[in-house]
Amino acid sequence: MNTGTIQELLQRVPLFKDLTDHEIEPIIDLAKHRMYRHGTHIFMQADPLTNVYFIHQGKVKIYKTDFHGKEQIVNVLQPGDMFPHQGFFRQDNYPAHAEILEDAILIYIPIESFENYLINHPEISIKLFRVLGDIIVDLQARLEEKILHNTYEQIIMLLLRLSKGYGKETSSGMIKLTTQFTNRELANMIGSSRETVSRTLTQLKKQSLIATDNSGAIILDIDALEDELF
Repeated sequence: MNTGTIQELLQRVPLFKDLTDHEIEPIIDLAKHRMYRHGTHIFMQADPLTNVYFIHQGKVKIYKTDFHGKEQIVNVLQPGDMFPHQGFFRQDNYPAHAEILEDAILIYIPIESFENYLINHPEISIKLFRVLGDIIVDLQARLEEKILHNTYEQIIMLLLRLSKGYGKETSSGMIKLTTQFTNRELANMIGSSRETVSRTLTQLKKQSLIATDNSGAIILDIDALEDELF
């Protein structure tokens, strides 16, 4: 991959999209790239923190595990996303596992080099802080869902949240999730059980609030789900 291609890829990342050719040159000099196959891990929780990654193609699952091996999905990242966010300006380890959900091309930069770049380019630091602020707001919202809502409501709220990041409008005005999640993965996103999610999805189908197509993709009636919730 030549420098022109790397520049084109990086300038699709929201963090860098407004940079001039001159401003992005130092990042291109630092950047490397690699292709990862489905099911492989980029890094494991508690590995030494070395790189910051930018997704050009594919999807990445970020998840944590406890002492018993139970999985908690933190996020599913798409092209244009960067990770990890928690590691900047800290001497630390990776806070979670990162697993490839779809064959991916990632651009990566050594953390130390990227931090030095941010120190010398405060305008990029400000953009990064905004990204981190959005993540904090999202995590606060998830915590409130966990505290204030029962499991049935949490599952509906999860589907609504997924529709914003992975939804595509169909010809009928419904929203289809373009990424397929197993019931186990959905359960791991909210700390529930696969059986509970399965029962709830069946209930939502009976109420015609959701449906699935021939490929198994979930189709959501957003208005009906919001009415059910609120």
